[in-house]
Amino acid sequence: MDEDKEISIQILNEKFPAALEYIKEIFLIHRDYGMVKNSVLAKRLAVSKPAVTQAMKRLNKYNLIEQDLYGSICLTSAGRLVAAKVLKRHYLIEHLLIRSLDYPWVKSDEEASRIQASLSDEFTEYLFEKMGRPETCPHGNPFPGSASEKEILSALRLNTVSFTGRSRIVRITEEGEAEAGLLQFCYENNLRPGRELEIISREEGVTVVTLGGASKIRISDEYARYICID
Repeated sequence: MDEDKEISIQILNEKFPAALEYIKEIFLIHRDYGMVKNSVLAKRLAVSKPAVTQAMKRLNKYNLIEQDLYGSICLTSAGRLVAAKVLKRHYLIEHLLIRSLDYPWVKSDEEASRIQASLSDEFTEYLFEKMGRPETCPHGNPFPGSASEKEILSALRLNTVSFTGRSRIVRITEEGEAEAGLLQFCYENNLRPGRELEIISREEGVTVVTLGGASKIRISDEYARYICID
């Protein structure tokens, strides 16, 4: 198969239903950390290492990934195209669910994963225009290739800050969206992209913040590492 030949998402999903999630996560891990290993992918997707090994063999046959002698995984040009399409669909479904259907912000990521393979390219572009050509998902993660992608990805993680004072939440990382309890914690404390906060202090394993002078919110590093600020 020609590496540059476009692969239908629907057909790929029919032949290998798990492929889209693997490709999406490979793209996201590489985008945030620059290197993807089987062990990291297994942890992110909550599957066994042998399952990842078999999946990589199948994706390689479709010319969607390459893996070097040291085990590092990267997407081919065809794989990156699939990843970009899947993420665009995923993010637009989240916008549709939250903005048009009033679906809970906390649950939209999980639901979008169930629906993303069924959208056509035509409907995806319709949604993109209908939703006002957004540059990020509702949790602040940038569309692949968007004008603000590099700036957003360079935002500081809250657990790494060494200063106090005002800042603004930029995104809850994709990795964080999958972290048990994090989105619910953010929802309950109104910690969303665009919200201004004040960093009061950094304690051992905890960042203390307030929103507009309200009650202090203690954010453990377990969560703070997935919350990015400018």
